[in-house]
Amino acid sequence: MAPDRVEATYRLVIEYDGSEFHGWQVQKTHRTVQGEVETALRRLAQGPVRLAGAGRTDAGCHAAGQVASVKLTTRLSTERLRLALNALLPTDVRVVGVAEAHPEFHARFDAMRRAYRYMIDPRVLPVRRRYAWAHAVRAGARALNEASRPLLGSHDFTTFSKQGSENGGPRCRVTRARWSGRGGRLRFDIESDRFLYTMVRRIVATVVRAAESGNGARAVQSALEARDRRAAAPPAPAHGLYLMRVRYPRVGWIPKESLNVVA
Repeated sequence: MAPDRVEATYRLVIEYDGSEFHGWQVQKTHRTVQGEVETALRRLAQGPVRLAGAGRTDAGCHAAGQVASVKLTTRLSTERLRLALNALLPTDVRVVGVAEAHPEFHARFDAMRRAYRYMIDPRVLPVRRRYAWAHAVRAGARALNEASRPLLGSHDFTTFSKQGSENGGPRCRVTRARWSGRGGRLRFDIESDRFLYTMVRRIVATVVRAAESGNGARAVQSALEARDRRAAAPPAPAHGLYLMRVRYPRVGWIPKESLNVVA
């Protein structure tokens, strides 16, 4: 006898190649990640489906560890739900984990911190042209780290936001901002309690400009204190940005950093 259908809250971990998506958030006229996953969920569940994501990534951005929450009524176990979803989803989005969560869990509002990564290649590589910014940065990781130092801590990040994007205010607490790399390939990892729209991409472009000019931390500090979007460089391309993981109370980071996905 089949088990009864029971409503529960589920936590999904999702990877996606954002190249062909118009961002995460569902839209009536464009293909989005949320839209694809909700469509698959509706085929497996009873009743309405509304998925909430931890990060509303922009068009062209990718994710190695997007976290989402949804209330579902289904007979499927968590593993069977994951397998069934992946059988229905297109190949540029995968559900890599499903777990039952606290009934009131919300992927966005319960998140403590989010971690993003930005990738830069020194030249155009055909196999990576949609996954990294092709830019020969005239500064090394040490100079970039020095230029990024003013970003750490709690600040008003209006300078690095898109106009009209400050829902909840422009203040964010950045706990990590680190550059690494070799052979001209660079990786920027940043963690914060929250992010404003285009914030990471504007930070990347502004820090690169500051380090290349030799003004470093002074230029970034001046831009930050200006609280004026005109003080930042235009945002770096979306296709170099990845949502890596999200931290929650009691459960920690979800998922563990997937270096095999984005290195």
